[in-house]
Amino acid sequence: MISGKKILICGATGFLGSNILESFSKLPVLIRATYHDRKPSFQNLENVEWVRADLTNSQDVKKVMSEIDIVFQYAAVTSGAKDIVNSPHMHVTDNAVMNSLLLREAYEQQIDHFVFPSCTIMYQTSDTPVKESDFDESVDIHPRYYGAGNTKTYLEKMCKFYSSKGDTKFTVLRQSNVYGPRDKFNLDTGHVFAATVVKVDQSESEVRVWGTGEEERDLIHVSDLVKLLHTVVENQNSQFELLNVGAGSSVSISSLVKKIILSSGKDLSIVYDKDKPTIKTKLAVDISKARELFGWEPAVSLDEGIDQTLEWYGRNK
Repeated sequence: MISGKKILICGATGFLGSNILESFSKLPVLIRATYHDRKPSFQNLENVEWVRADLTNSQDVKKVMSEIDIVFQYAAVTSGAKDIVNSPHMHVTDNAVMNSLLLREAYEQQIDHFVFPSCTIMYQTSDTPVKESDFDESVDIHPRYYGAGNTKTYLEKMCKFYSSKGDTKFTVLRQSNVYGPRDKFNLDTGHVFAATVVKVDQSESEVRVWGTGEEERDLIHVSDLVKLLHTVVENQNSQFELLNVGAGSSVSISSLVKKIILSSGKDLSIVYDKDKPTIKTKLAVDISKARELFGWEPAVSLDEGIDQTLEWYGRNK
C-alpha cells in the first residue's frame, strides 16, 4: 500500500511532474518535490516539501533522495522538434548525468520503487502499433532523434541493471506524446500538441504547420498517464517492467490541427510550411502489456482531451 510512503517527484514544476504532484498530494503520503528554476505552484499543500536542487550535482541528489520510498523521475532537459533537430547535444549530457546519479543513489539507498519515463523515439515508423519487443537495436534510431533516443535506451538499460542488483523495483514507461493541462505551451520548445494550441490561439486567419501534416503521432492525455502511475506503484510485483504508454492509435498532424481549430471555435485555414523542421514518422504504441499486467486503459478520448486542454489553456494563458 502507498499510504504513509514518502514520495520524491523530480521536476515537479514541469508539465508531467506538476500533474503527478497534484494527483498524489491528495493521498495520505508525504511528498518531496524538486524544482530548479521555475517557481513552484501548489505551495500551500501541507504534505509537500519543496526543495530546490541541481540534479546534475551528486550532493543535491543525495540530499533529495534521503529517506525516500518511491521516486517519480520527471526532471529532464526537454524540447520540441525544433531543438531536437538543431541542438541534439542538449539531450545527451545533462539528462545522462542527472539520471545516472539518481539511479545510483536509488540503488545505494535501496528505495522501494523508481519510475523512469522513457519515450518512443527509439521505434521505427510503423503502419501497425509497435510492441515493447519491436525495438531493434541493430537498426539505427532516426538521425534526428539519435542523441535523445540513445540516451533514453542507455538509461532504460541502467534501470534494468540496477533492478538485478538490489531490492528496488524499477518501472520504465515508454510514453508516447503526452498532452494536457500545464503542458509547455511555447512555439519553440513545446511538443506538437502544445505548440499547435498556441498557433491556433495566436492566429487570425491561418495556421502555419511545420512539414506536410502527414506525420502521425500517438497522443495520450496526462490524466491517463497519472492513472497508470498510481496502478504501477500499488501493484507491480516484479523487479523490472518496461511498458508502452499511449492511446494505442495514431492521428495525423493535419487531423490534429483541424480538431484543435474546431474545438477553439475559430475560422482558420491551414498552410503547410515544408521548409520547417519535421520528422516524418507514423507511430502508435501497442499497450496490451500494460492492459494485461495492470488492467490499465486510457479513458480520455482525443476530442475530450482537446476540449479539456483548451478550456484550461484559456483560463491560464
